[in-house]
Amino acid sequence: MAKTKVSIKNRKNQKIVVFLEKSENQKGLVFIMHGLSGNKEQPHIVTFAEAFKEEDFTVVRFDTTNTFGESDGSYEDATVTNYYEDLRDVIEWASKQEWYKEPFCLVGHSLGGISTALYAEKYPEKVKALAPISTVISGKLSLIVPKYKNHEEMKRRGWIEEKNGLKLKWAHMEDRLKYNLLDDAAKLKMPVLMVVGDKDDSTPAEHQQLFYKKLSGQKEIHVIKGAPHNFVDTSQLSTIKHLFKHWIEEQVLK
Repeated sequence: MAKTKVSIKNRKNQKIVVFLEKSENQKGLVFIMHGLSGNKEQPHIVTFAEAFKEEDFTVVRFDTTNTFGESDGSYEDATVTNYYEDLRDVIEWASKQEWYKEPFCLVGHSLGGISTALYAEKYPEKVKALAPISTVISGKLSLIVPKYKNHEEMKRRGWIEEKNGLKLKWAHMEDRLKYNLLDDAAKLKMPVLMVVGDKDDSTPAEHQQLFYKKLSGQKEIHVIKGAPHNFVDTSQLSTIKHLFKHWIEEQVLK
Protein backbone atom coordinates (compact mmCIF):
# COMPACT_ATOMS: atom_id res chain seq x y z
CA MET A 1 0.00 0.00 0.00
CA ALA A 2 1.73 3.17 -1.24
CA LYS A 3 0.95 6.22 0.91
CA THR A 4 1.23 9.78 -0.38
CA LYS A 5 0.25 13.20 0.96
CA VAL A 6 -0.54 15.76 -1.73
CA SER A 7 -1.50 19.44 -1.61
CA ILE A 8 -3.89 20.59 -4.32
CA LYS A 9 -5.82 23.80 -4.95
CA ASN A 10 -9.60 24.08 -4.89
CA ARG A 11 -11.69 26.37 -7.09
CA LYS A 12 -11.01 29.25 -4.67
CA ASN A 13 -7.25 28.70 -4.90
CA GLN A 14 -7.18 27.37 -1.34
CA LYS A 15 -4.93 24.50 -0.32
CA ILE A 16 -6.55 21.09 0.24
CA VAL A 17 -4.35 18.39 1.75
CA VAL A 18 -5.14 14.93 0.36
CA PHE A 19 -3.94 11.62 1.81
CA LEU A 20 -3.75 8.90 -0.84
CA GLU A 21 -3.33 5.21 -0.03
CA LYS A 22 -2.89 3.39 -3.33
CA SER A 23 -3.60 -0.31 -3.47
CA GLU A 24 -1.12 -2.45 -5.38
CA ASN A 25 -3.96 -4.78 -6.39
CA GLN A 26 -6.68 -2.18 -6.84
CA LYS A 27 -10.23 -3.52 -6.91
CA GLY A 28 -11.88 -0.14 -6.52
CA LEU A 29 -11.59 3.49 -5.47
CA VAL A 30 -13.17 5.27 -2.50
CA PHE A 31 -13.29 8.90 -1.39
CA ILE A 32 -13.83 9.41 2.37
CA MET A 33 -14.99 12.70 3.94
CA HIS A 34 -15.02 13.90 7.54
CA GLY A 35 -17.75 16.02 9.11
CA LEU A 36 -18.03 19.54 10.50
CA SER A 37 -14.88 20.48 12.50
CA GLY A 38 -13.44 17.04 11.73
CA ASN A 39 -10.34 15.89 9.87
CA LYS A 40 -8.99 12.98 7.87
CA GLU A 41 -7.27 11.45 10.93
CA GLN A 42 -10.34 11.00 13.16
CA PRO A 43 -10.77 7.44 14.51
CA HIS A 44 -13.99 6.77 12.59
CA ILE A 45 -12.56 8.17 9.35
CA VAL A 46 -9.48 5.95 9.75
CA THR A 47 -11.77 2.99 10.49
CA PHE A 48 -13.76 3.53 7.28
CA ALA A 49 -10.46 3.72 5.38
CA GLU A 50 -9.06 0.54 6.95
CA ALA A 51 -12.13 -1.46 5.93
CA PHE A 52 -11.68 -0.45 2.29
CA LYS A 53 -7.89 -0.88 2.32
CA GLU A 54 -8.27 -4.46 3.56
CA GLU A 55 -10.50 -5.09 0.54
CA ASP A 56 -7.84 -3.74 -1.86
CA PHE A 57 -9.36 -0.33 -2.54
CA THR A 58 -7.33 2.76 -3.26
CA VAL A 59 -8.41 5.22 -0.56
CA VAL A 60 -8.53 9.02 -0.81
CA ARG A 61 -9.02 10.98 2.42
CA PHE A 62 -8.73 14.75 2.67
CA ASP A 63 -9.20 17.71 4.98
CA THR A 64 -11.80 20.07 3.63
CA THR A 65 -11.13 23.79 3.83
CA ASN A 66 -12.58 25.57 6.88
CA THR A 67 -11.90 22.83 9.40
CA PHE A 68 -9.19 21.77 11.86
CA GLY A 69 -6.89 19.84 9.58
CA GLU A 70 -4.04 20.73 7.24
CA SER A 71 -6.06 22.56 4.60
CA ASP A 72 -6.67 26.31 4.32
CA GLY A 73 -9.59 28.30 5.69
CA SER A 74 -11.27 29.15 8.97
CA TYR A 75 -13.78 26.99 10.84
CA GLU A 76 -16.23 29.86 11.30
CA ASP A 77 -16.69 29.94 7.50
CA ALA A 78 -17.58 26.24 7.09
CA THR A 79 -20.69 25.43 5.02
CA VAL A 80 -22.27 22.48 3.26
CA THR A 81 -21.48 24.26 0.00
CA ASN A 82 -17.76 24.56 0.74
CA TYR A 83 -17.57 20.88 1.77
CA TYR A 84 -19.45 19.77 -1.33
CA GLU A 85 -17.34 21.93 -3.65
CA ASP A 86 -14.13 20.63 -2.07
CA LEU A 87 -15.31 17.06 -2.68
CA ARG A 88 -15.99 17.86 -6.32
CA ASP A 89 -12.57 19.51 -6.65
CA VAL A 90 -10.79 16.52 -5.10
CA ILE A 91 -12.63 14.15 -7.47
CA GLU A 92 -11.75 16.41 -10.40
CA TRP A 93 -8.06 16.26 -9.39
CA ALA A 94 -8.27 12.49 -8.96
CA SER A 95 -9.82 12.05 -12.41
CA LYS A 96 -6.48 13.07 -13.93
CA GLN A 97 -4.49 10.43 -12.01
CA GLU A 98 -3.54 7.01 -13.39
CA TRP A 99 -5.24 5.15 -10.52
CA TYR A 100 -8.64 6.85 -11.04
CA LYS A 101 -11.52 4.50 -11.67
CA GLU A 102 -15.25 4.97 -12.24
CA PRO A 103 -17.63 4.17 -10.78
CA PHE A 104 -16.13 4.84 -7.34
CA CYS A 105 -17.41 4.64 -3.77
CA LEU A 106 -18.22 7.60 -1.54
CA VAL A 107 -18.17 7.61 2.26
CA GLY A 108 -18.90 10.65 4.41
CA HIS A 109 -19.64 11.42 8.05
CA SER A 110 -22.18 14.09 9.04
CA LEU A 111 -21.52 17.16 6.85
CA GLY A 112 -19.33 14.89 4.74
CA GLY A 113 -22.30 12.53 4.56
CA ILE A 114 -24.64 15.08 3.03
CA SER A 115 -21.86 16.21 0.67
CA THR A 116 -21.20 12.70 -0.65
CA ALA A 117 -24.93 11.98 -0.95
CA LEU A 118 -25.53 15.24 -2.83
CA TYR A 119 -22.77 14.25 -5.24
CA ALA A 120 -24.30 10.80 -5.72
CA GLU A 121 -27.73 12.33 -6.36
CA LYS A 122 -26.25 14.63 -9.02
CA TYR A 123 -23.89 12.09 -10.64
CA PRO A 124 -25.38 8.65 -9.87
CA GLU A 125 -23.64 7.06 -12.85
CA LYS A 126 -20.23 7.83 -11.29
CA VAL A 127 -20.98 6.30 -7.89
CA LYS A 128 -20.73 2.54 -7.36
CA ALA A 129 -21.81 2.62 -3.68
CA LEU A 130 -22.54 5.23 -1.02
CA ALA A 131 -22.12 5.27 2.77
CA PRO A 132 -23.50 8.48 4.34
CA ILE A 133 -22.74 7.86 8.03
CA SER A 134 -24.59 9.90 10.70
CA THR A 135 -25.40 12.16 7.80
CA VAL A 136 -27.03 15.56 7.86
CA ILE A 137 -30.33 15.02 6.01
CA SER A 138 -31.47 18.62 5.55
CA GLY A 139 -31.13 22.07 7.02
CA LYS A 140 -34.80 21.99 7.96
CA LEU A 141 -34.33 18.85 10.06
CA SER A 142 -31.13 20.26 11.60
CA LEU A 143 -33.08 23.18 13.04
CA ILE A 144 -35.20 20.90 15.23
CA VAL A 145 -32.36 19.03 16.97
CA PRO A 146 -31.42 20.10 20.54
CA LYS A 147 -28.13 21.79 19.62
CA TYR A 148 -30.00 24.33 17.50
CA LYS A 149 -33.02 24.80 19.77
CA ASN A 150 -32.05 28.46 20.30
CA HIS A 151 -31.68 29.10 16.59
CA GLU A 152 -33.71 32.31 16.65
CA GLU A 153 -31.28 33.77 19.17
CA MET A 154 -28.33 32.45 17.16
CA LYS A 155 -29.75 34.12 14.06
CA ARG A 156 -30.14 37.41 15.93
CA ARG A 157 -26.54 37.28 17.15
CA GLY A 158 -25.22 36.10 13.81
CA TRP A 159 -23.33 33.19 15.36
CA ILE A 160 -23.85 29.52 16.18
CA GLU A 161 -22.04 28.79 19.44
CA GLU A 162 -21.24 25.15 20.10
CA LYS A 163 -20.85 23.40 23.47
CA ASN A 164 -17.11 23.07 22.95
CA GLY A 165 -16.72 26.82 22.51
CA LEU A 166 -16.44 26.76 18.73
CA LYS A 167 -18.34 29.39 16.78
CA LEU A 168 -19.82 29.28 13.30
CA LYS A 169 -21.29 32.17 11.37
CA TRP A 170 -25.09 32.01 11.12
CA ALA A 171 -24.51 31.97 7.36
CA HIS A 172 -23.68 28.29 7.88
CA MET A 173 -27.30 27.54 8.73
CA GLU A 174 -28.63 29.75 5.96
CA ASP A 175 -26.51 27.72 3.55
CA ARG A 176 -27.54 24.39 5.11
CA LEU A 177 -31.20 25.27 4.66
CA LYS A 178 -30.66 25.18 0.87
CA TYR A 179 -30.10 21.42 0.99
CA ASN A 180 -32.41 18.44 1.48
CA LEU A 181 -31.34 14.89 0.63
CA LEU A 182 -34.95 13.72 0.68
CA ASP A 183 -35.78 15.59 -2.52
CA ASP A 184 -33.72 13.36 -4.84
CA ALA A 185 -33.15 10.27 -2.69
CA ALA A 186 -34.96 8.07 -5.23
CA LYS A 187 -32.09 8.68 -7.67
CA LEU A 188 -29.79 6.69 -5.39
CA LYS A 189 -30.16 3.21 -6.84
CA MET A 190 -26.62 2.09 -5.94
CA PRO A 191 -25.96 0.12 -2.69
CA VAL A 192 -26.25 2.42 0.33
CA LEU A 193 -24.93 1.74 3.83
CA MET A 194 -26.16 3.89 6.72
CA VAL A 195 -24.91 3.83 10.32
CA VAL A 196 -25.90 6.07 13.24
CA GLY A 197 -25.56 5.99 17.02
CA ASP A 198 -28.67 5.77 19.19
CA LYS A 199 -27.26 8.63 21.32
CA ASP A 200 -26.72 10.92 18.32
CA ASP A 201 -28.44 14.23 19.07
CA SER A 202 -27.17 15.99 15.93
CA THR A 203 -28.32 13.64 13.17
CA PRO A 204 -30.61 11.27 15.12
CA ALA A 205 -31.73 7.83 13.99
CA GLU A 206 -35.28 9.00 13.27
CA HIS A 207 -33.92 11.48 10.72
CA GLN A 208 -31.80 8.76 9.14
CA GLN A 209 -34.90 6.59 8.78
CA LEU A 210 -36.66 9.30 6.76
CA PHE A 211 -33.84 9.17 4.21
CA TYR A 212 -33.55 5.37 4.34
CA LYS A 213 -37.22 4.90 3.49
CA LYS A 214 -36.85 6.97 0.32
CA LEU A 215 -33.94 4.93 -1.05
CA SER A 216 -34.95 2.68 -3.91
CA GLY A 217 -31.91 0.42 -4.29
CA GLN A 218 -30.05 -2.13 -2.15
CA LYS A 219 -29.86 -0.52 1.29
CA GLU A 220 -29.13 -1.22 4.93
CA ILE A 221 -29.15 0.80 8.12
CA HIS A 222 -27.54 0.02 11.48
CA VAL A 223 -28.07 1.79 14.80
CA ILE A 224 -25.08 1.47 17.15
CA LYS A 225 -26.15 1.17 20.78
CA GLY A 226 -24.65 3.79 23.09
CA ALA A 227 -22.89 5.66 20.29
CA PRO A 228 -22.97 9.48 19.99
CA HIS A 229 -22.54 11.50 16.80
CA ASN A 230 -18.78 10.90 16.58
CA PHE A 231 -17.61 7.33 17.02
CA VAL A 232 -14.57 7.04 19.31
CA ASP A 233 -15.21 3.95 21.46
CA THR A 234 -13.03 1.07 20.28
CA SER A 235 -15.80 -1.53 20.47
CA GLN A 236 -18.13 0.71 18.43
CA LEU A 237 -15.38 1.30 15.87
CA SER A 238 -14.78 -2.44 15.67
CA THR A 239 -18.50 -2.99 15.01
CA ILE A 240 -18.52 -0.33 12.31
CA LYS A 241 -15.47 -1.82 10.61
CA HIS A 242 -17.17 -5.22 10.57
CA LEU A 243 -20.33 -3.69 9.06
CA PHE A 244 -18.29 -1.96 6.36
CA LYS A 245 -16.28 -5.04 5.44
CA HIS A 246 -19.39 -7.20 5.18
CA TRP A 247 -21.10 -4.54 3.04
CA ILE A 248 -18.09 -4.16 0.76
CA GLU A 249 -17.79 -7.90 0.27
CA GLU A 250 -21.52 -8.62 -0.17
CA GLN A 251 -22.77 -5.50 -1.97
CA VAL A 252 -19.93 -3.41 -3.40
CA LEU A 253 -17.66 -6.08 -4.87
CA LYS A 254 -20.41 -8.46 -6.04
